Parts: sequence; structure tokens; C-alpha cells
Amino acid sequence: MDKKIKVLMISDHCFSPSGVGGETKYIMEVLLRSGKFQIRQFGGAIKHLDYRPMKTEEYGEDLIVFPTDNYGNPDLVRSFIRQEKPDIMWLMTDPRFFVWLFDMEDEIRPLIPIVWYTIWDNYPYPTFNKQFYLSNDYLVAISKLTKDILDHVSPEVPHEYLPHAVNPAIFKPLPEEEVLKFRTQTFRNVNDSNSKPNMDKVIFFFNSRNARRKQSSSLVWWFKDFLDIVGHDKATLIMHTDPKDVNGSDLEAIIHEQGLVNGEVLFSREKATPENLAMIYNMADCTINISDAEGFGLSCLESLSCGTPAIVTMTGGLQEQITNGEEWFGIGLKPASQCIVGSQDVPFIYEDRVSKEDFLAAMVKMFHLTRKERKEMGLRGHEHVQKNYNFEKFGQRWVDLMLEIHEKYGSWDTRKGYKKWELKEIK
Repeated sequence: MDKKIKVLMISDHCFSPSGVGGETKYIMEVLLRSGKFQIRQFGGAIKHLDYRPMKTEEYGEDLIVFPTDNYGNPDLVRSFIRQEKPDIMWLMTDPRFFVWLFDMEDEIRPLIPIVWYTIWDNYPYPTFNKQFYLSNDYLVAISKLTKDILDHVSPEVPHEYLPHAVNPAIFKPLPEEEVLKFRTQTFRNVNDSNSKPNMDKVIFFFNSRNARRKQSSSLVWWFKDFLDIVGHDKATLIMHTDPKDVNGSDLEAIIHEQGLVNGEVLFSREKATPENLAMIYNMADCTINISDAEGFGLSCLESLSCGTPAIVTMTGGLQEQITNGEEWFGIGLKPASQCIVGSQDVPFIYEDRVSKEDFLAAMVKMFHLTRKERKEMGLRGHEHVQKNYNFEKFGQRWVDLMLEIHEKYGSWDTRKGYKKWELKEIK
């Protein structure tokens, strides 16, 4: 039997609830199930209570996850590479978290190739990222916007477009009787009584982190204005988020300030299984994502995969999900303003903000569609996802790509395609 290719993956912990963690888990599983790979992961982006290496019964020695603070550090990487001798390093998240790693690429790449599943939210072209892109052997773009950025900023680095996907065995349209039963129970629990819940309410769903760029505060504040138009007993906003997240606003304070204390806004605070999330998407009439910056926007893809339309900002990866260029699978909101913002790490990037007027118009339009019209729109979105974000093709491409990377670039004694030096003409 051929020796399995050992991959060191550095990203969000594969068992974490984040979008990056979920996509890492999908990719990890297809590689392992091919029988041709072993995975070692530095699992970051969450607070760990236990730092002991983790294994699973299903994969045994083929999968070991090492809980790490942040995404590791130079000494940890140096030690691990020398001891474990991986064949490929695979990264996923945006550059800010890997600056320290790219600073030591001259230590890593002579031994093994680096593959980066890279993310960027918006234009202008981030020329300041070129040094990071050049530190990799192969780049994979999560969105068409990211692919265009790579085409222009670092065309000399091999790259391709391979967008996210979600498991259609979980995120799918569910039988109406199951959804109705779940909806009845959900609102009966909210009312804390055996009275018949209001089944005519239109349900809007928000499944994102309560963070500044997600515009969760604006969403709650504006939802009150929407209810003033259609009636406070006509719609409910369910938010699967932490209302007290330190990176966002105190959403509980906002609902009290706005008088939304009679079930108009409901919080789903506990971590939910993918199956439970799929049921909520099915129960909802529409999902909302009005982020001012969004590399991909996984909640939109999950929603459409479940056959539920969405209202989204036309930014980042969201703009390619909500329409195929001919049909719409919800409502896309063009930014009312594009401001250049930045920091010491990110000197410039557009921040796409939607206006309250456009948001309210979209909400009212979605509200006045019949349930049948919303469902038909969502099911067209489901077909769009199956065609353009196909889960099976996504998995197979990752297996094929990693095999191609190993064959083309090698590792250790077979390492190819990397020079420690370059010739420059001095004028």
C-alpha cells in the first residue's frame, strides 16, 4: 500500500461552529475518505479548555487535531514540521492571521509546498497582500471576487476558483409536515402556553456572528421600523447569535430600547447542530445577511440550499449566490455607500453599506410575496446551489487538487518547483 500523504492543516478548529471551521471539516473528511491522506490540524479560533491532541473513532491515527491558541506560532510550526514531516501545508482564513507564518515561508517551502484557501472581502485590489500571495505554491479562491483579485495582484502564483459548498444531505428542503411541527413547537415554547401559536407570521432568520461588520445592530433597529409598517404581530426575527458578543453590540439592550419585548425578536443562543440549523432555515420565510463586508457568506448558501430565499448585500461572495445573472433567489441590495476604510494591517478596503430605505423596501417586498412565491424563489435558489456549488464536485476537486500538488511539487527529498534564491538585474 502506498504511503499516505500527510497534510498539516492550519485553520479554525474543525469541530468549531464557524464557517471556516465547517468548510475545513468538509475538506478534511473528503481527503480522509479517499484513503490517500492523513491529516494533522492546528485547530484555532476558539477558546480551548483542553489542549491535549484529539482523535476520532472513525479516523483513528489518520486524523489528529492539536488545539492551539490563535493558529499556532513559529516555534510550534518548526517543531511540528521536523517531528511529523508533513508533505503539504494547507491554510484557510484571511491574511491577517498568517503574517507570522508567511514571514517564515523560507523555512517551510524548501521542505513542503503551501496551499492557501484564501479569502478577501472587497476591492480595491489589495496590492499590499501580494507579498503574502507570493509566499505560497498554490492559491484557491473562495469567490469570484477573490479569484479576480488573484488574477490582478499575483498572476504569477498558480491559482483557481473553488467556492464553498454545503452538505446537501443536511441542508435541503425538508418535508412540510416536519417543518410545520417544528414551527408549532418553537412558537408554543416562546409563548410558554398551550395556546395555538400564530402560524401566519412571516419569519426572518439571521445566522451570523454578532459583530460590527455583520450589521446586527442596524438589523434589529430597522426591524422595528419594518414592523411599524406591516404590524408588530405580523413578523418575527430569529437571530442565531450571541446577543452579548464582545465584538458586537448589546442586542438585548437594543430590543428593550425599541420596545421589541413581545416576541418580535427571538435569540437562539445555544450552539446548534447542522441538522437543527437546517430545520430553522426551512422554517424561515427568508434569511437576512446585510454585512458590509463578506468574503463568502455561508448563511446565504445554507439558506438557498434549504430552499429559503435571502435578502443580502451585493458584496463579496454574496453577490454571486443571490443571482445567476438571469434569475434572482431573493433580493440583492446594492450598497448605498462605499467608503474606504482601513487599519495598519489593511491600509484600504471598501466598506459596503446598505441604506435603511432600501432595506425596508426589500423587507416589505418579501413580506408581501405569498408563501408559495417565496418557496418557488427559494427552490430556484436550491437548484442554483446544486449546479454551481455542488458538494460532490467540491469534494472531488479537493482530492484531485491535493494529489496534483503532491505530484507536481513533492516534499522533502522529492521537493520540486521552489528556489531559495532569485536573480535580479541591478541597474
